[in-house]
Amino acid sequence: MEYEFRKAEAADLDQIWSIIQRAIIRRKEDGSEQWQDGYPNPDVIRKDMESGSGFVLTDHSAITGYVAILTNDEPAYANIEGKWLTDDDFVVIHRVVVSEDHLGKGLAKKILGFVEEYAISKQIYSIKADTNFDNIAMMKIFEKLGYIYCGEVFFRGNPRRAYEKVLPKLI
Repeated sequence: MEYEFRKAEAADLDQIWSIIQRAIIRRKEDGSEQWQDGYPNPDVIRKDMESGSGFVLTDHSAITGYVAILTNDEPAYANIEGKWLTDDDFVVIHRVVVSEDHLGKGLAKKILGFVEEYAISKQIYSIKADTNFDNIAMMKIFEKLGYIYCGEVFFRGNPRRAYEKVLPKLI
């Protein structure tokens, strides 16, 4: 497998949305409340792309995963019930999703590895993220990759587990 991590393009929208739709169904089948309220939707993904924050993981021409990466831009994180590890610049990851055809191959970890490379390339050494309390798989990935649980943040009135990973500064 030869994976590439790149900015999402308008032509990618249908493939990305198809992957997300299947993930929404998987979350529901797993008994999760996450992504069961009309979010995310194609307009959210389109806005990610328009702002330059949508990224895809590809295997040759096939999109295998998607993530939105924002810089210093998550108002909900200002009101954490708990404490972040740092107060420096940070990137935020949202909407991490892997194609159903590629589950179990460690691609979510691969996406997060590319996010780390992206952050360091921007001289940003903090990654902040959140997930639903019933998204056990994502919590395990965060823990395996060294993210620290920092408390709760709230989106659309619902509590979410907040994590941060501090990246090493290379001299």
